[in-house]
Amino acid sequence: MPELLPLTLACADLEIVRALKEGVVRPEGIDLTVAPNMDSITRHSRFLRGHEFDIAEVSVSSFVIARDQGFPAIAIPVFLSRRFGHGFIYINTGKGIRAPADLVGRKIGVKQLQFTNIVLIRGILEHEYGVPQTSIEWFCELDEILEFSQPPGVKINRLKKGQSVEAMLATGELDAVLHPDRIEPIRKNDLRVAQLFPNFKEEEIAYFRKTGIFPIMHLLAIRQELAERHPWVAVNMLRAFNEAKAIGMKRMENPRLVPLVWYRAAWQEQEEIVGADPWEYGATERNVKNIDTITGYAHEQGLTKRRFTFDDLFAR
Repeated sequence: MPELLPLTLACADLEIVRALKEGVVRPEGIDLTVAPNMDSITRHSRFLRGHEFDIAEVSVSSFVIARDQGFPAIAIPVFLSRRFGHGFIYINTGKGIRAPADLVGRKIGVKQLQFTNIVLIRGILEHEYGVPQTSIEWFCELDEILEFSQPPGVKINRLKKGQSVEAMLATGELDAVLHPDRIEPIRKNDLRVAQLFPNFKEEEIAYFRKTGIFPIMHLLAIRQELAERHPWVAVNMLRAFNEAKAIGMKRMENPRLVPLVWYRAAWQEQEEIVGADPWEYGATERNVKNIDTITGYAHEQGLTKRRFTFDDLFAR
């Protein structure tokens, strides 16, 4: 029996990878060790800065920045995180902001400019709503995973330790916040804070129907030396992730597994809008356009010197 190649994998604990993490699915020729669960920033930093793990789920924007700075890794077309951005634009309700155009000239906070979701939202604001990034004064709460040069014409302020963009939005020190999650003032029904798009779902559906993009946040990356020495590894990992996803999606068709009252209706609506497999892997036409869009935004926003495309980044 041929010897298996020992590899380490770091990825989120998701239903669509459960079968792989639990060993129900085994990538051919590989003895896979899955790293313990960790938050996204830790995982991205440990792979892109610490050069840990053989294969890892990482942020698209951070991966592109790392590649731009010479990091030796290749992407595998497995996309474990996707998210629309319209529902993550938050405003202070006392600032007279009613539409995206009202954000021009404002003070806007972010956790990091490098978060893929933030790159996406900034790109959508500029390309879909005519709000240039240069028209905003930006305030960043956290250090970036990877440093980059401040682009010309863009004003970026770094908050002091202990300052929070969420708190500053509520008090009115900031006019708006772009965030990768549902922020605390919204969770607590703080009337000083609202979403720019109260009907964000409709905005996101319209965006998908116009562009065909269900935005990719994370991709799978493999160390370049490993991919070049064993080119079959990327192929077999893609097959294993596809198999695990199929098992996960089949399992999730059962409404008894999810504690949501109208879960089956939501599942059916999802299929009608975005299709049977919105989490598709591989070099499909939609995925290529998706990646080219977000990497184009990253370049326009000064995060990379080079404009990367799908073909520049992915093993085929």
